[in-house]
Amino acid sequence: MKHLLATTAATATLIAGAAFAQSDSDPVKMGLLLSFTGPIESLTPAMAAGAELAISEASGDENFMGGTSIEPVRADATCVDAAAATAAAERMITSDGVTAIMGADCSGVTTAVLSNVAVPNGVAMISPAATSPALTSAEDNGLFFRTAPSDARQGEVMANILIEEGIEEVAVTYTNNDYGNGFADAFTQAYEAQGGTVTLSASHEDGKGDYSAEVGALASAGGDALVVLGYVDQGGAGVIQSALDTGAFDTFAFGDGMIGDSLTERFGQDIEGSIGTAPGGENEGADMFQTMADEAGIDGTSVYAGESYDASALLILAMAKAESASAGDYSGNVMDVANAPGEKIYPGELSKALQILADGGELDYEGATGVEFVEPGEAAGSYAEFRVQDGALEVVGYR
Repeated sequence: MKHLLATTAATATLIAGAAFAQSDSDPVKMGLLLSFTGPIESLTPAMAAGAELAISEASGDENFMGGTSIEPVRADATCVDAAAATAAAERMITSDGVTAIMGADCSGVTTAVLSNVAVPNGVAMISPAATSPALTSAEDNGLFFRTAPSDARQGEVMANILIEEGIEEVAVTYTNNDYGNGFADAFTQAYEAQGGTVTLSASHEDGKGDYSAEVGALASAGGDALVVLGYVDQGGAGVIQSALDTGAFDTFAFGDGMIGDSLTERFGQDIEGSIGTAPGGENEGADMFQTMADEAGIDGTSVYAGESYDASALLILAMAKAESASAGDYSGNVMDVANAPGEKIYPGELSKALQILADGGELDYEGATGVEFVEPGEAAGSYAEFRVQDGALEVVGYR
């Protein structure tokens, strides 16, 4: 997976280049590479809908490349199959002619697509959900950005919450991939630095029918709570079920991959009082996005829906500033439109933003999630703190 044949890369580059040289009457095609199947499939419908909300808002605007329309192209990243995600991204570029990718989502497939497809073909990506700390230092040729913050920050936030709750000993289970490994390392380091004890940190594999062995080891190690850094539609849920069935744990702490309606639909009050973290903030744009989402029939509260809107919007605004759909022209504008100086832009204001750019002005895109990028092009990060109350996930604060 680390190398493509030179001829394949060259051919793809030529095809992609041809797509860039489009007339104003041809649509700009944006790939939405999300895991419509796999361990987070319950989260992706709202993510895709959020991204398409931004696309529909700007498509055909007179200040977007002379009124050019924008066409979303969906493809399945699977979350867990790097080969399938890579093939899907290649098809997007070579067959569908996409000139930007909103995605991918899970960290492992995002890393594979970045190194094997995006960089060789010179196509920019903005991920709304890939949070592995390793992506901060990935070789990306300036083509990769993310509106979700790194789990290096989320690990600190979760550690802070647990210590404040008086939970000083935990066991940790994490999905055995880039996301889980990076998150577990970040959490353990932050938690132990604050005086907490991790009794056992052990990976689990997704796709198993029985997690009793994993839970048995975690229970033997003990702890006041079980930290679950997995996926809500896969192994993470399986571990919780086994822990509840055996009485090993009744208090849990969940990372962002576990925060979804299906968590409480399945476990409800059985996990009452458990906590969780996911990217989110208290800002003007969040309320505006929620209103837009409600009007469009989208679950705007779903994890990463706002980040997906922002990822699409930033790609659109960067293209508009460059007056080009070629990443070689527009990728350098992503940080410029995301950060100060400039006029603040919120959800529903993309037409206003496009007019400002057409008039030669500057933007400070706030969007749905209070976007502020730090080098090398990722969200600085704020987090919503969740608690299971009366069997439902409720936001109880922001960090």
